[in-house]
Amino acid sequence: MLSDVMNYFGLKRTLEYVGFFETEEQAHLFKELKPQIRQGRLIAIAGVVGCGKTTTLQRLQLELASEKDIIISKSLAVDKDKVTLGTLMAALFCDLATEKDAKPPTQPEQRERKLLALIQKCRKPVVLLVDEAHDLHNSTLIKIKRLIELVRLQGGTLSILLVGHPKLKNDLRRPSLEEIGARTTVFSLEGIRGHQAEFIKWLLSECIQDNYLVSDLVTDEAIAFLAERLTTPLQIEHYLKLAFESGYKVGTKPITTGIIESVLAHSINDLEPRLIRHGYHAKVLAELLNVRMAEVNSFLHGQLPPGRTQDLRDQMLKMGIPV
Repeated sequence: MLSDVMNYFGLKRTLEYVGFFETEEQAHLFKELKPQIRQGRLIAIAGVVGCGKTTTLQRLQLELASEKDIIISKSLAVDKDKVTLGTLMAALFCDLATEKDAKPPTQPEQRERKLLALIQKCRKPVVLLVDEAHDLHNSTLIKIKRLIELVRLQGGTLSILLVGHPKLKNDLRRPSLEEIGARTTVFSLEGIRGHQAEFIKWLLSECIQDNYLVSDLVTDEAIAFLAERLTTPLQIEHYLKLAFESGYKVGTKPITTGIIESVLAHSINDLEPRLIRHGYHAKVLAELLNVRMAEVNSFLHGQLPPGRTQDLRDQMLKMGIPV
């Protein structure tokens, strides 16, 4: 956001990366997560794009670090669809090993033995955090489960926490992945759903200068309208920013419902963006449905014959995909 816009509305900071807005549901999630991590389990947290998964993961890291009874490791690999068990084991070596032992052996058998020795040496539970885990290949998920079991058999404790879109949750529930899904503790992250208006007021109060009120920036009616139309912190931050920029251009303060309506995308809740928020872009859908990308794109844009549209819709509903 430009400094002129911020000065006009009395904002002392931008709307991004403000802090952690905790709901009762999120507090309960933290309470349940920690015992699961200490037991040595495969855990998954699933939530739509922008609901606060990464922020939740950062908050969890800070809490675990302050309690000092769990060793934290984190996979930093960006291309999650190319991540293998070897990649995740390399992350564990980087975070657990001393400088002398940091390089993992190239031979698989030696690599596993050395990693087991490192985990036993920690004498504390170890958790590996994997963000954007909805892109992990099924074979990698299976091997993750086996690694946790191997560590347990050797007297150590390793948990792996996967964080991703709702696709991750649906994948783990598939009959073909029963071996993993039945052994995974899955949590759904609803974010601020049901608390949107409260979140908007909190967000603005964290960003405005001391001599301003929230009502000086956005009317109550506009806040209620935003809370009705939007569901995630990411959406709210994005459209509030656009509204402030639009209000500055026309010299209007506070922001009204009319300004919010003018910047809100009309297609925000169309089929394609809804599916993408759940982790299902066209390529993923084509693979799951075993159809061509062109047909998926035609489906997403309402260009298929009604009969074929219904066939694809029925298949997606059976897979737990929200259509």
